[in-house]
Amino acid sequence: MTTDRVPIAMTIAGSDSGAGAGIQADLKTFAAFGVYGVSALTAITAQNTEGVQRVLGLPPEMVAAQIDSIVSDIGAGAVKTGMLGTAEIIRVVAEKVLQHGLQRLVVDPVMVAASGDRLLEDDAIETYRSVLLPLAAVVTPNIPEAEALSGIAITSPLTVRAAAKKIHGLGPKYVLVKGGHLGGSESNDVLFDGSAYRDYPGKRLETASTHGTGCTLASAIAAGLARGRPIAEAVAIAKIYVTEAMRAAFPIGRGRGPLSHLYAWWAAGGSNGLGG
Repeated sequence: MTTDRVPIAMTIAGSDSGAGAGIQADLKTFAAFGVYGVSALTAITAQNTEGVQRVLGLPPEMVAAQIDSIVSDIGAGAVKTGMLGTAEIIRVVAEKVLQHGLQRLVVDPVMVAASGDRLLEDDAIETYRSVLLPLAAVVTPNIPEAEALSGIAITSPLTVRAAAKKIHGLGPKYVLVKGGHLGGSESNDVLFDGSAYRDYPGKRLETASTHGTGCTLASAIAAGLARGRPIAEAVAIAKIYVTEAMRAAFPIGRGRGPLSHLYAWWAAGGSNGLGG
């Protein structure tokens, strides 16, 4: 859905109190793309750049109520899911996607935070496979997530492609496997549409500001879809955006810092225009 002036995207994800990932990163990303962001919260985390100290999941019926509230009034031209946490919440989100006919679903299958803290119950992986992935326009796993979803050990570009093909068999229209966890000087992603692979090469940046990169990439793709871009183009633009947001990042906290989501606005002097 769009208004007369601006496209709308919804994020269904957890709250990051440090604002580098989760709902907060998604909404900042939507804003950077000129998209009005709405949200349905799945969990509250006590979290900073050093790790996740505590997680409180919301009742599935509250997640459902938020989605109903948004769709009944505002709508959403694209939807991005992040931290869902439990099999019950995954099922509720899938039910609401079907009930409301929500289109352009980007699934970021968040399982573990960048700090190593688990954000998904073990029994929920199969629910991802069987219930939510068949509804996705694109799913965006990193290497560990792709291994969990596909059952394939990923150690090379060849096994990245094998995992993408296996995940595509679960039902999503596109699979984007992010290659950052393979190591080396490259950070290459692979998109598979069921018949062809498309590579998105990139150089690895030496930076400690990597918190929320997965959330940001997925929400940037959703923003592109909300603006009517085809998936392959939305992925290309999203990768450029994440790279530049990492490059422009400044130190926050003592651990893995956030990206600079509004780097273009700040570089243009937007902060001076409002805050001095």
